[in-house]
Amino acid sequence: MQFVGNWSYPTAIRFGAGRIKEIGEACAVAGIKKPLLVTDRGLAGLEITQNTLNLMEAAGLGRALFSEVDPNPNEKNVAAGLKVYREGGHDGVIAFGGGSGLDLGKMLAFMARQTRPLWDFEDIGDWWTRADPAGIDPIIAVPTTAGTGSEVGRASVITNSETEEKKIIFHPKVLPTVVICDPELTMSMPNFITAGTGMDAFAHCLEAYCSPHFHPMSQGIALEGMRLVKDNLLRAYENGSDLEARANMMAAAAMGATAFQKGLGAIHALSHPIGALHHTHHGTTNAVVMQAVLKFNRPAVEQVLGRAADYLQIEGGFDGFYKYVGELNSALSIPKTLTELGVTKPDMDRLVKDALADPSTGGNPVEMTPDNTRKLIEACL
Repeated sequence: MQFVGNWSYPTAIRFGAGRIKEIGEACAVAGIKKPLLVTDRGLAGLEITQNTLNLMEAAGLGRALFSEVDPNPNEKNVAAGLKVYREGGHDGVIAFGGGSGLDLGKMLAFMARQTRPLWDFEDIGDWWTRADPAGIDPIIAVPTTAGTGSEVGRASVITNSETEEKKIIFHPKVLPTVVICDPELTMSMPNFITAGTGMDAFAHCLEAYCSPHFHPMSQGIALEGMRLVKDNLLRAYENGSDLEARANMMAAAAMGATAFQKGLGAIHALSHPIGALHHTHHGTTNAVVMQAVLKFNRPAVEQVLGRAADYLQIEGGFDGFYKYVGELNSALSIPKTLTELGVTKPDMDRLVKDALADPSTGGNPVEMTPDNTRKLIEACL
């Protein structure tokens, strides 16, 4: 099988090793003549980033870079980036990196010529209609991890640094015009990032699959995404140079973010406030709480996960699936509890309140209440 393709669902995706070389052509398709490449501090000086800047320069696009992006990007990063973007006269963004670089880059393009503050566009009701569509610049997305799937998403997660809350900012035009999925860019990921981002992709697929909302297309994508993670994450973790495993994980990441149009659930409802308050890695946090959430949701998902276990060739139905998640976490050296992850002396009242306010709660198959959510968090500690 050749790991090369041109896909148009959910947007135009140029998938394959070495396709970062098409960055100039991708900008031309999007109508971008003076892009700003947005990435995080850790990636800014790496070879994959410098090579991309060289390709931009060779295509006559300049080599403008903004990298003042925190692991959990916030409104201060947005403001700093917008200053650089506007003063530089840029007309589009190349969002480059993991979830933080992708989310921040998308927000710079989204806010390029808006007159209202960022929080006015939170994913609440029809707030997205407040945005001026003509004030949103085009986006090229280039993921360098295989986890968040933000490259195919219509939203960004931005932390409000004053309230320590993660907010989802949504607009249909935040969906990148062109995505370049080049698995060679993920081969330098360290093991713990491979593990955490890979489990993020798995969590997206798992929660989308279990969501009670009706979306058969997402259901099928989520199921196959879980299979790709099952067959390839450990391979990528144990041998970062395994291009086939890296390609399959990159596909699974995009599939997870496409599938969760069907909904997310308690895994993300917990991990968002935990990450905002305790600065934990998002995907790793998802992995830590995953088994507790499976047990919490068992009455509603036992049958559907039994069918998934059959497809994934996991023996034992729901119990076998639950056991598999624990074994995978152990093989990836994922902490067993939130305490091991560094969550100490948590403000339980705040975590419960923020979890219940998170939009992900609406997709959980078991209704989340103050009482059962507190018990769920306690089980994760």
